[in-house]
Amino acid sequence: MANTAKRAFKAYYKKGKFHILKFLKWTLVSIITGLVVGSFSTLFAFIMNTATEFRHNNDYILYFLPLAGLVTVFLYSLFKYKNDKGTNLVLSTIHAKSQIPFRMAPLIFITTILTHLFGGSAGREGAALQLGGSIGNQLGRWFRFDDADTRVVVLCGMSAAFSAVFGTPMAAAVFSMEVVSVGVMYYAALVPCVFSSLIASYFAVNFGVRGSNFKGLDFPALDFLNTAETVGLSLLCALLSIAFIVLLHTTGDLFRKYLKSPYLRIAIAGSAIVLMSVLLGTRDYNGAGIDVITRAIKGDAVPYAFILKMVFTAITIEAGYRGGEIVPAFFIGATFGCTFGHIIGFSPSVCAAVGLISVFCGVTNCPITSLLISFELFGGNGIHFFMIAIAVSYFMSGYYGLYKDQTIVYSKYKAKFLNRRTRQKI
Repeated sequence: MANTAKRAFKAYYKKGKFHILKFLKWTLVSIITGLVVGSFSTLFAFIMNTATEFRHNNDYILYFLPLAGLVTVFLYSLFKYKNDKGTNLVLSTIHAKSQIPFRMAPLIFITTILTHLFGGSAGREGAALQLGGSIGNQLGRWFRFDDADTRVVVLCGMSAAFSAVFGTPMAAAVFSMEVVSVGVMYYAALVPCVFSSLIASYFAVNFGVRGSNFKGLDFPALDFLNTAETVGLSLLCALLSIAFIVLLHTTGDLFRKYLKSPYLRIAIAGSAIVLMSVLLGTRDYNGAGIDVITRAIKGDAVPYAFILKMVFTAITIEAGYRGGEIVPAFFIGATFGCTFGHIIGFSPSVCAAVGLISVFCGVTNCPITSLLISFELFGGNGIHFFMIAIAVSYFMSGYYGLYKDQTIVYSKYKAKFLNRRTRQKI
């Protein structure tokens, strides 16, 4: 009996020692990744905010958007990186199908700033994910990790960059693990992603970079009527997310079919953005549109703003300007939700918040991240509304997704293994 207990203790000690060493290894790696990626991402966010402020104060700079597009194409050509897959390349790396070249980091850094400075309609998360993934991949090589561990460092980098730029560390920690494969999360990266995300967020906050915060909304008590209204809004947002995805990729196909030259394509698209902005007499649809999202959360939105943002973003991103689609998705969801609230007589502010989260969930297929973002952006008072919205949007958005290299591992509708890519077309 004593010998058995002794052997069991030795086995436990060996395993415990192994786990402690692994924990220490990934703690150290996550600290380094969080600091390195967090510093670059903080600098990126600071310059982005400065560029956006400069554009707001100098409307004339929009007229140089076509020139900024030509510079973007030239830079990608100069770096011999013409066929850019954007965030899809990061996801492909996690699936061990490709590698992220380190030159992507400075390239996406510079060209995304050009897009925002001159008024292209795009977000910043695409740049954050690519920046973090690229740096993480290079750190994995410097650490001399094998492919499996390098992919974990890539996930760490993605979480750190997302956290620093958006100011949502909880959601950032989970997003990189959840977005790669729908139905299966990379839990092996949980400890390093959590630590790197928190470190990067702390770094960014201490250097004055803070994310959006819409806490303080007055959510009513959940009853039958507002539950039905929330379900209806979420269903429409799921359809809207599909429409946004299809519009993006259809626009890209049309550009590549009829405008073979990337220089001609981006110059015409930039000119179209300038012309539409001038004709509309507003700059609301240039850049990320955080100010418009803020107004929508306060209950004020142009009824057709979500349609215009979809068009502006599709032209910008698919023509070759750099940026992301997630903040535009926030814009689309918030403005549509606000309009929906005014129409049916339910709080436009609550509907804007629910719409924002619903569309985000619909385009990314990330329900857990969506729930965490709702908590970090809006607090816990409306959690029941967000739970309903996320469940409906996730279910009704089908197998569509922004990223074609995102894999649907398990069915959304039954316990069935699928292992298929997301859809981008009808």
